[in-house]
Amino acid sequence: MSNAIPPDPVALAAELIRRPSVTPADAGAMDVLEKNLRGLGFTCRRMRFGEIENLYAKVGVGRPNLCFAGHTDVVPPGDANAWTTPPFAGAVKTGILHGRGAADMKGAIGAFVAAAGRVLARGEVPGAISLLITGDEEGVAEDGTKAVVAALQAEGEPIDHCIVGEPTSQARLGDMIKIGRRGSLNSQITVEGVQGHVAYPDRAANPVPILIRLLSRLTARRLDDGYEGFQPSNLEVTTIDVGNAASNVIPARATARLNIRFNPTHTGAQLIEWIEAEARSAGEGSSGRVSVNTQISGEAFLTRRGPFTDLIAAMTEEVAGVTPELSTSGGTSDARFIRFLCPVVELGLVGTTMHKVDEQVAVADIERLTRLYERIIDGYFKEFA
Repeated sequence: MSNAIPPDPVALAAELIRRPSVTPADAGAMDVLEKNLRGLGFTCRRMRFGEIENLYAKVGVGRPNLCFAGHTDVVPPGDANAWTTPPFAGAVKTGILHGRGAADMKGAIGAFVAAAGRVLARGEVPGAISLLITGDEEGVAEDGTKAVVAALQAEGEPIDHCIVGEPTSQARLGDMIKIGRRGSLNSQITVEGVQGHVAYPDRAANPVPILIRLLSRLTARRLDDGYEGFQPSNLEVTTIDVGNAASNVIPARATARLNIRFNPTHTGAQLIEWIEAEARSAGEGSSGRVSVNTQISGEAFLTRRGPFTDLIAAMTEEVAGVTPELSTSGGTSDARFIRFLCPVVELGLVGTTMHKVDEQVAVADIERLTRLYERIIDGYFKEFA
């Protein structure tokens, strides 16, 4: 049992907002969080990789270990003068918490810390509660959760289930829970030719027809018809660049970039193999050289329906008064790394203003999310301990 008074979730969220932790800066955000967690009896471990501050905090022993994951880093505010209130003031006005990170996702961090504190104030849990907090979710995400997960795996640290506090709610708190995410890869295709005069094509090698032929093949394929809980995968060409301002010059190079958002029908490696095979085929019989550079941002994953997802959905309906949609929509999140440790879902605040000017969240929603997390923690240890 913790004798400490649980923090007020709104006050904690506001204090975190006042730390301008634009990736990769920490600006003291982890210090604020660590101070509050230590006060509740958590053992805190700072894990720094590169220039990124991360935190793994834990209270209790044994299993099950319920983890909450989130990030203290935020995107830049843009033009601060365009904000109604300063982006890092953490101001509360007429029941609204304003500031960069209010929705994404310092509000959820405040809610979970307060919820854990309330549970611990009533007694010890039959297992452990942990937090995995990174400062690199909005950046390249190499030195954040990905690195922490690898370190915890190497150490054999058991985490049984995880809730990521991303702002999953669409219009009303609790109306959507993410139980999976599509994978994402970005590919840059470059075709090298030989520059020359358009009137003498035999003296040049035009890379543009090769690129057009390749893109035509790639976009013509229907990748799949969807997967359980997932929409069909899609390939989108995002740019085509030749950089040729002259009308009478055959260019020396043509490039294109594309992104594929894919469901579990595919793996990133399979899609790379397909793109590279099509690239080789498109370049056959030509003196142009085709190269492909692809990076996988994350693989697709699905946390299948079961006792854990049912518990989260039931508690959400009970506290928020709405039947949540179990969704796999949206972009990528750090859940793509955590899923290697344990089953993971995402549940957080309404995200309509995240990354926008005047990012904000209702105080009532933070308080309601705190109650929801508290009920989930209680229900979790009744179900799994």
